[in-house]
Amino acid sequence: MKALERQISYGSFLDRLRSASARVLLLDYDGTLAPFSADRNLAFPYPEVPDLLARIMAEGTRVVLISGRPARELLLLSGVHPHPEIWGSHGLERLKPDGSYELGVLPHDQQMGLLMAATSLRTDGLERQIELKPGGVAVHWRGLTAQEIEDIKSRVLQRWIPLRDEYSLSLLDFDGGLELRVLGKNKGDAVNTVLNEIHPDSAVAYLGDDQTDEDAFRALKGKGLTALVRSQSRPTAADVWLQPPQELIQFFQEWLDAQEKSYDAH
Repeated sequence: MKALERQISYGSFLDRLRSASARVLLLDYDGTLAPFSADRNLAFPYPEVPDLLARIMAEGTRVVLISGRPARELLLLSGVHPHPEIWGSHGLERLKPDGSYELGVLPHDQQMGLLMAATSLRTDGLERQIELKPGGVAVHWRGLTAQEIEDIKSRVLQRWIPLRDEYSLSLLDFDGGLELRVLGKNKGDAVNTVLNEIHPDSAVAYLGDDQTDEDAFRALKGKGLTALVRSQSRPTAADVWLQPPQELIQFFQEWLDAQEKSYDAH
């Protein structure tokens, strides 16, 4: 595991994990638990991940998925049973393990702007690239050529920038596309909500890969371990860098070992 400039060392976090009164594992999905797929409906997790997460949950860790996807998509894709808590649409949705569901407020004018954004792409022949989600419209170009991506991006920005300005929306770059979304919610908000619900002594970690995960890294800074999960490192607020899938799997195994040793000690 490659150390980045950080406030907390990986070794000291494992020590804390063994002695903590509670444990919380916060996880991005695409690019973190699952390799990217040109067909986003086939973005399944690395084979070892569902079983390891199920075992980690069974041993008492609160596992929370925090994704840009709609929450219910992850019920099928993640393969984790029983399903963990899921925050979807960058924290706008919350689906709890008992099945209860919460959706943040969507201002009417911003909803109108998003509807117009989706309509403009359909009119422009980009139906296959569109993803509609609560609080956002995304356009995906993973698997296309550089020239195709440049063409789509130019066309989308031409239509979306005026809508962003007129309807007070946010334009978000992510790995493989663009998203126009409502203001006021990001993954850091989801992390802060979870932090407010748990005991201060809890051992908490967040794993993510994308620019959208930087809000979560900053929210957890100094309060837990943050890990960038990518084949190539990049500038980040995360504490450590894990290369998937080997180091990701090793992290989960070491979490499980620390958890089991904690029970043995008692």
